Parts: sequence; structure tokens; C-alpha cells
Amino acid sequence: MTSPALPEHFQPASADQEIAFACHPRVPCFTQCCRELDLTLTPYDVLRLKRRLQLTSGQFLDRYVIVEWGQECVLPTCYLTMVDDGQASCVFVGSQGCVVYDDRPGSCRAYPVGRGAARGSDSMPAETLVLLREPHCRGFAEATGGQTVRAYLHSQGVEPYNRFNDALLPLVQHPAIQANTFRPSRLQLNQYMLALYDLDQFRGEMVSGRVSLQNPLGPLELAGLTGDDEQLLLLGLRWLRQEWFGE
Repeated sequence: MTSPALPEHFQPASADQEIAFACHPRVPCFTQCCRELDLTLTPYDVLRLKRRLQLTSGQFLDRYVIVEWGQECVLPTCYLTMVDDGQASCVFVGSQGCVVYDDRPGSCRAYPVGRGAARGSDSMPAETLVLLREPHCRGFAEATGGQTVRAYLHSQGVEPYNRFNDALLPLVQHPAIQANTFRPSRLQLNQYMLALYDLDQFRGEMVSGRVSLQNPLGPLELAGLTGDDEQLLLLGLRWLRQEWFGE
């Protein structure tokens, strides 16, 4: 079977492949990749950013997120809003670069590497990597020595982002969704946004008993109700699988 063609400027990559790349304020194209882009936000991206900005999840969604409820997409897609400056600049890019750099989204961290994941035959996701070589990017000419793609991604701190993104796979790539025998209703799509993106509201719903799980909560899940956002995100995933698939 022939693999589907990659988009222009994308090249297949592997974790052990060497990459020579560096990005810093002295690179001529600095912050150019922060403009004219559609930046998709994962639930973990929103978790990190809302905490960095000391906002509730609801406040962050209202101020910085555009939700697309496309008919062709099974699940809603969340995009970061862009500044109307003629360049569609990221709302968090300043003259000195990213103002939320330590908590920047996972796709920004990994650039110029892209990662896809699919449910594997075992408990480990099947990973696909690509290298993006955009014409404007001069980062490939800056590095004096190479490192593996794996080492580069590690240096950018992508591990927690990948871990929580992979935790979504049993839900978003559920066999019933893959076989097109299940399509969420609008109520279920609202549940998806509540449990994965509006964590503070979801915590309130859980604490009040307006939403609940059939089985008792474990110690880590209880920690999610008392302030641990990462554990709350995993709890939200468990609740959605219960509500959608009875699991």
C-alpha cells in the first residue's frame, strides 16, 4: 500500500535521525513562524497556558480560543486566537519572542518536528514523525552540530505534552468512532469541551455531584478534584468514556 503524500515542505523523519537546528533572537526569521498560522490547542496546551496566565479555564477559552464545530470533523477543534495586525500574529508573541515560552503549546515546542500518534496494537501508541522545512526558516543554517530528533524533542520538554495527548487516543480514536458507528451529539460535544478544555468548570460540576462516575474515585482522581489539573484531565477522559461508550 502506498503511503499518502506529505504536504509541501514536510519530510518523513525518525527519532534517531540527526537534525541540525537552532532558534534564537539572532536568527533572521525569529518569530516568523509565530505568524500566519492556524495553531490548534490540545487540552494540555490549554491547561498549561491558563495556569501560566492565572486565569480560569473558562476565562482563557473566552479570551484566547476559537472553537470550530465543523460538520466534517467528529470533534470540535480549538484554535488560538491571532492578532489582527495584518500578519495574523500569535497573541503571545512580543518583540523579544514568546511571552509564555515556558508554557508554550506542544506544537511550538516541537517545531520544526511534527508528531502524530495512533492507537497501537498494544498499550503503546504508534508514533509518526515529520520534519518541516519551510522556506522562510533559517534555523537549519544556525546550528553548528547535529543531534537526534529524539534528543532535540527532549531538550524542548515535549514529553508531558506527548503523554497527555496520547492519553486522548482511547477516546478520540475509539473503535466506534473509527468505524463511524458513533458520532457525538451536540450534548456530547459540549461534554467534550467541558471535561477536557473547561477544567475548572468540570471540577465544579464533579464536586457538586451534577456529573459523576459510576465507580469510586481513586486517590489520584480525588487529587484532581482538590486542585491537581493534570489528574483532573485524566478524570475527564475517564468520565467521557463512561458517558459515550459505557466504559
